[in-house]
Amino acid sequence: MKKENLGRRLLQIVIVLFGISFFTFGLTYLSPGDPAEIMLTECGNIPTPELLEQTRAELGLDKPFLVQYGNWLKGVLTGDMGKSYSMKVPVVEKLVSCFFPTLKLALASLLIMILFSIPLGILSAVYHNRWPDYLVRGLTFFGVSVPNFWIGLILLSIFGVQLRWVTVSGGSTDFKSLVLPAVTLAIAMSAKYTRQVRIAVLEELQQDYVTGARMRGISEKKILWKHVLPNATLPLVTLLGLSLGSLLGGTAVVEIIYNWPGLGSMAVKAISCRDYPLVQGYVLWIALLYMGINLLVDLSYERLDPRLKEER
Repeated sequence: MKKENLGRRLLQIVIVLFGISFFTFGLTYLSPGDPAEIMLTECGNIPTPELLEQTRAELGLDKPFLVQYGNWLKGVLTGDMGKSYSMKVPVVEKLVSCFFPTLKLALASLLIMILFSIPLGILSAVYHNRWPDYLVRGLTFFGVSVPNFWIGLILLSIFGVQLRWVTVSGGSTDFKSLVLPAVTLAIAMSAKYTRQVRIAVLEELQQDYVTGARMRGISEKKILWKHVLPNATLPLVTLLGLSLGSLLGGTAVVEIIYNWPGLGSMAVKAISCRDYPLVQGYVLWIALLYMGINLLVDLSYERLDPRLKEER
């Protein structure tokens, strides 16, 4: 990617982040409920009118909307996203502490998904319209149709309640507690990616260069692994980037089922408690991660396919 294009992309990211921050701050400002009253109630204080007025002044909630937004944005630019109303900790500190469990869960689920989806997709494409293809397509149809929360509850019931291999209460991030939520997330993703791999491999097998390689006597195994797969897996890079961005945003339903201390469960608790600084910081954090990953995916395309660099 040329420097001009990179600079343009970075400028777009800044503009989008500014718009998201303004929109999110505006929605929380218009949301029902008084943050000062919520904060005092959480602390066990009686929210008298005098105490409410004093607390609003300390939090800057008595100022006009644009002044509040300007003060918050100034703090964000210096790395200060405010303090959580309900948890009484800096928002940045809470986001960082919840990010690493979510990153651990996201990478584990992506690894499981890749280990299953690529071999199954190749198998389905190679045995096109034969029984292995029908079997794989049936499994993927089931995986796409079944919601994550149902899979999570079934796995938790079997391995947590009946077999007692994992603790039902959760709350831990060790390997034993990681397996079930990672598998739950990987099942639906594996179904989707298996179909994508199958379609990509089938398209490549119908290309002219494959026909030419067969006419030259090159073995099917060499054609598949040396020529077809590198070209077929390139479009999947974008999907992997989008999936990683979505997973890093926190998968709230799965995290709540397994009591996983990640960003998704944190966001749900922040919304239920009307913890506006934490909600604002979470949305901005996820937007930055998502757009940053997309930028890295675009940059990696030129490394994986030099033809794109020549076209640009």
